[in-house]
Amino acid sequence: MAPRHLAAAVVRFVALLRRESLPLTPLQTVDAVRALEHVDLADRGEVYLALRAVLVGRPEEQPVFDRWFDLFWRAAAAPPGDPAFPGPSLPDDALPPLESQGAPRERLALEGWGEAEEDEGGEPLGVPAASDREAIAAQDFATFSPDQLDEVYRLTVLIARRLARRISRRRRPARRRGRLDLRRTLRANLTRGEMIDLRYRRRKKRKVRLVLLCDVSGSMDLYSRFLLQFLYALHHVFAQVETFTFSVRLTRVTDYLRARSYRDVLRRLRDVADWSGGTRIGESLEELNRVWGHLVDRRTIVIILSDGWDTGDPDRLARELLRIKRRAGRVIWLNPLLGNPSYEPLTRGMSAALPLVDHFAAAHNLASLRALADTLHL
Repeated sequence: MAPRHLAAAVVRFVALLRRESLPLTPLQTVDAVRALEHVDLADRGEVYLALRAVLVGRPEEQPVFDRWFDLFWRAAAAPPGDPAFPGPSLPDDALPPLESQGAPRERLALEGWGEAEEDEGGEPLGVPAASDREAIAAQDFATFSPDQLDEVYRLTVLIARRLARRISRRRRPARRRGRLDLRRTLRANLTRGEMIDLRYRRRKKRKVRLVLLCDVSGSMDLYSRFLLQFLYALHHVFAQVETFTFSVRLTRVTDYLRARSYRDVLRRLRDVADWSGGTRIGESLEELNRVWGHLVDRRTIVIILSDGWDTGDPDRLARELLRIKRRAGRVIWLNPLLGNPSYEPLTRGMSAALPLVDHFAAAHNLASLRALADTLHL
């Protein structure tokens, strides 16, 4: 295959992967073309490994890559004089549309979420088209089936990356692009007859620490499996994140969520002893303040994901939440039940917590998590 034909094929292949929501950049496209210059094009295995090394950045992206590599780089009859390179066998208008195939059925209980790996002959789930994403984003988590975990996870990754791009209003000097810094420009050109040396400034990213507390009690079973996906995605886009689960006691799961794949996370979370138990929010917050209080300061945003059904002492909940509020930069409470128009926060736990939170919002679907971007600021 001629070099220009090879480059064009790689560009088409990368465009296909990008259409399936793999976050590939033009630089990765160039690197992919260069990588093929150093392998034997007649060896399909070498071509696969070279492209995968450049174009796959996360374990969750490999099933999508493998599927479309097999479809796109099918071995074609090579013309005389060309190496037996596994060239693209699908024209632009013949690429099959992405279909959401069912993964192996998983039980609602935590023990069944990640037990069965995908069959090698099965089709991986893909990200739906843009029109379908909005419909999925508006769908309540309680209505999703277990075989949609992978599909929802890929959308939570996109949302988490959007949250990570939130930047502060403070600006710092920049060599190129950004807003013109008039004061620095005038200072730099005081000894010149005309203003020729322009200086710029751009917004400075503020390092924010997140402390996440996820309710995994029995009343949250329908939501916790999806909310934990969101917390796992946050761990991979924010530099400073600490995560805890709570039911009748507090458990730090930060190290669990640092696993390379979400299925590994599910296996590790089986060590959480009080999963689907009762709810003692006050006692859990008290343990956070006593043992992990050093994690919370004025640059910390504390996010609590809970329906507020507390069986403990509401006065203790209010007292411990007040201690957190005095130290934290911002306290956000996300309640999945708030997505129901008829819901009113009248439980003892929610009534005690509401006056002490800076932002109270729903967490029942992907759209509500996406709206969180407007509140992640100090």
